[in-house]
Amino acid sequence: MNLDNRHPAPRPKVKCLLVDDLAENLHALSALLADDEVELLQARSGTEALEILLVHEVALALIDVQMPEMDGFQLAEMMRGVQRTRDVPIIFVTAGSSDRHRQFQGYESGAVDFLFKPIEPHILKSKAEVFFQLWRQKQQLAWELQERTNSLRIQEMFTAVLSHDLRSPLSAIQLSAKILEKRDDPDAQAIGGRIARSAKWMGRMIEDLLDVTRVRLGHGIPITRAQVDLVPLVQSVIQERQVLHPERQVQLEPEGNLVGNWDADRLVQVASNLVGNAMRHGTGDAVTVRLDGRRPDHVVLSVMNEGNIPAELLPTIFDPFRRGQRQSTRTEGLGLGLYIVQQVVHAHGGRSRWRRSPGARPAST
Repeated sequence: MNLDNRHPAPRPKVKCLLVDDLAENLHALSALLADDEVELLQARSGTEALEILLVHEVALALIDVQMPEMDGFQLAEMMRGVQRTRDVPIIFVTAGSSDRHRQFQGYESGAVDFLFKPIEPHILKSKAEVFFQLWRQKQQLAWELQERTNSLRIQEMFTAVLSHDLRSPLSAIQLSAKILEKRDDPDAQAIGGRIARSAKWMGRMIEDLLDVTRVRLGHGIPITRAQVDLVPLVQSVIQERQVLHPERQVQLEPEGNLVGNWDADRLVQVASNLVGNAMRHGTGDAVTVRLDGRRPDHVVLSVMNEGNIPAELLPTIFDPFRRGQRQSTRTEGLGLGLYIVQQVVHAHGGRSRWRRSPGARPAST
């Protein structure tokens, strides 16, 4: 039983163009290449052949060299000069001798091979079948690419819809948690607090999924700029993160002018992801956050901690969904944090990078 519900790849007929000014030659070639899966297109001149090529996509062109008005070499040169027909394989058919100079001229015109009359049927069919098969493979690959692209787009749209619809039940959970926190019962307050923290984290993951879907669908991360002071913004992020990791000490080092026209909510995402990563994955107790606004055209946010990033993660450090590659059993995120950091910074016209400092303290910037 076949449970694969994907649509099978279509199998269109292969089209082959035959060009010769003599009708009897066209009939002979057609008889030799006759096949239920091959459509043979006939042209009696170079002009007629060009008209056919404007309408049909052909897998192979068999062109007679000696034709009046426009010979085979001239037709080949014209085909090579047009984007639509530039890559059509050309086999020249000639009754002349196998003159080396003529062959060189043919290859320079764009031919892939020569056939000399009288034509050996087996050789003609074998050579033609090679190009027919290559065309079929090309069509198959193009079809598979389109199917995968469509499937990916559907999955991303599904993720966006699902993430959006999760907000309603999550709001109900958050409201219930607030009610529990307001009760006089300490146990109920503790349970309400845990639910509220978990719901807040779930909300962040939903927003992360929506942001990734926006980027993958080509919409980008939306930015709403306003006057923002980075010092209180980053301080609030540090305070929030230290509640979750009280054992960590975070030192904030601001310098220069740190007021600019940015999206405050998006920069909270950036600072929260970087500081949270430094707290969770660092080996020491200290984390340093530096804000450098000494230059008039940009500000640098640096988050530094002690530890080593595994070498195998470095090439994909900003890729999404990397959680499965980590040596960790934590389930605190989807592996989207650094990817979203990169996209938010890029949307602001900046850039993200990591570097190893000269000492033992790697730095993410």
